[in-house]
Amino acid sequence: MDREDRRRNFIVGSTILEVVTPVFRQRLEKDYKSKGLGCLQDFINSKPVLHILFHLRHKNTQCCVDSTNCVNHGPLPLNYSQWDLLYIEKPTSGFHHCHCKYSAKVVTLDDLDISLASLILLNCCNLAPNERSLISDLRQFKNNYLSHNTKGAITQAEYTTLWGDPSKQDDFIRIQNRPLDDSLCNKYVVCLLDIHQKLEEISDKLESSTAEILTAMDINNDQIKVELVTKLEEILQYLRCQSSKEKTDRHGIKQQNPMQRYQLGQHIFTLNHQADMTPVVGDGLVGLVSGIVIMDDGRLVICLPRQDRLLICNTDGSQVDSIPVQGKPWCVTEVNNSTVAVTLWRSEIVEIYDINNKLKLKSISPPGLWWWSGISNINNKLVVCGNSRLLIIDHQTGEVVHTIMTDSIPDRLHCSGDKIIYCDYNNNCNNLYWYSVTDDIHHTLILTSHPESMTTLQDGSIYVVCDDEAVRHVSTDGKQYKHAKTPQSISLCDVIHYNHIQRKLVTIQTRNNHVKVFKEI
Repeated sequence: MDREDRRRNFIVGSTILEVVTPVFRQRLEKDYKSKGLGCLQDFINSKPVLHILFHLRHKNTQCCVDSTNCVNHGPLPLNYSQWDLLYIEKPTSGFHHCHCKYSAKVVTLDDLDISLASLILLNCCNLAPNERSLISDLRQFKNNYLSHNTKGAITQAEYTTLWGDPSKQDDFIRIQNRPLDDSLCNKYVVCLLDIHQKLEEISDKLESSTAEILTAMDINNDQIKVELVTKLEEILQYLRCQSSKEKTDRHGIKQQNPMQRYQLGQHIFTLNHQADMTPVVGDGLVGLVSGIVIMDDGRLVICLPRQDRLLICNTDGSQVDSIPVQGKPWCVTEVNNSTVAVTLWRSEIVEIYDINNKLKLKSISPPGLWWWSGISNINNKLVVCGNSRLLIIDHQTGEVVHTIMTDSIPDRLHCSGDKIIYCDYNNNCNNLYWYSVTDDIHHTLILTSHPESMTTLQDGSIYVVCDDEAVRHVSTDGKQYKHAKTPQSISLCDVIHYNHIQRKLVTIQTRNNHVKVFKEI
């Protein structure tokens, strides 16, 4: 493979990404605007489009609404990544499997690549026969010459057969005459490779390494490998995390992963290291730490209400960075790998921050929010406490999408799977509550001391820190518990948080600013 072979591949890829893809997006925009819809989100959220795309992803499914139009496709052209880009499952969707369970995410035309844009055009839009033929041909062209071209090169002999009598439009002439840009070329190759099919094929082989996957894909270009490694490692880490959760068989029946469960009360963690954060956060009241979360990449995000900022650092306190907050950050939860949601002291406002770019993305004001009770997330929705109720909030729109009434005044919130776990605001009440989103039932477990902070471990069991400075280890079904055998420093903490991917437990003691990180034995 020589440099000219790569340049020819660069020209073809540039044409697809810089000329064809924008045209597809414009044609899609024209279609939904002709139907009186203002944006792409409204279009894909419309019932006919949602129903069509649902069956392009899911097989052997009969919808509870509009069942006469259900279609059982052989191949499923819409892959998991594309579906997850477009839709999110509603938090109270129940057990049945139907397109009514889903709603559209906030997605724009720029989020659609040529594959997804063409798929929506061909299946959901009103196209003239010549348009349909042209879109199908261009989609097939991309698949034939770019999607599986792991070498990132096109020979002169093949190149001359691609264009026939190419258009002399200015865009094409500009692209055809451009020199090879190695960095941009590598980026385009990665964008155009259809790696999702390969990842779905190996999703059940979680022992695979990035090197093994690249070998299976016949990647022999070192520069392209560098571009792919980070993304593949991230996806593999996600797949390994998912494998520890419940799997679903072909008939939609959930099966428990055969991972070993902890024995209640057993010794699970050992101190990895302790970071005295005083040099970073300050001493005394100035250094008050009120909330903490460990992200999937291992970074800590810490609330410093006395300093009006969020602290971002590694678990050893290194690589310190911060985000200024117009208010006093009190509680924090992760939204995704790069985003956190924060409650503010004495405020009914939740703010969303991008911790990579250190930007505030938005502020939302859920009515009735109790800022001190904590914040968590379930099914990509935020959960907060209110007066005798739990509020589920769509962080993208700021709307309260579901209100769950409680017999108690909820406090100290934590979510895991389909459970919302909370305790009572009354310090004399030793009840630990959990609400099942799936079956809409509240459950109660009576402890011997008042619970103050809780987190869910790898197997679904729960660690609860109580006001007697002891940790209760609660079973996965929430029906029994034992006192946990832990290092004393865990018992003395004020806030506790476990990350399933890192398999680490982090605690804070607000009285001395100590952040402690524990690893599983």
